Amino acid sequence: MDYLKSTDVEVAAYILAEHNADVANVVDSSAYEPMYYKDLILEVIKRKKKPVQSLPEAISEIYTQINMDSRFTYRNDGKWGLTEWYPVEKKSSRGSRSISREAAASEKKKASDTHKFESIQENG
Repeated sequence: MDYLKSTDVEVAAYILAEHNADVANVVDSSAYEPMYYKDLILEVIKRKKKPVQSLPEAISEIYTQINMDSRFTYRNDGKWGLTEWYPVEKKSSRGSRSISREAAASEKKKASDTHKFESIQENG
């Protein structure tokens, strides 16, 4: 890969893929290991031989690019992985489900209230 002609995010994607190729030699190849964002960004800067006047600004710039690129996914604890490593979460239609849950809860409350009312009438 020609790091100097590649974008920061292309280099970052390559580093993540390469990082996991190394991890695959040690552990199960299906176990993808996300990388801490600061390590990833510092590696991008190193490989691109990017001149850095302000490290915080460089980190912020590359982090923003990674954050906006759909090839990357935030995992947890400041770690990023490639989207292709993780199955897509299916979004269900919550509108119809929430209405039916609300309706079921309402019916349950009505039944409970009716039972309490009948119990009071029987004891009274």
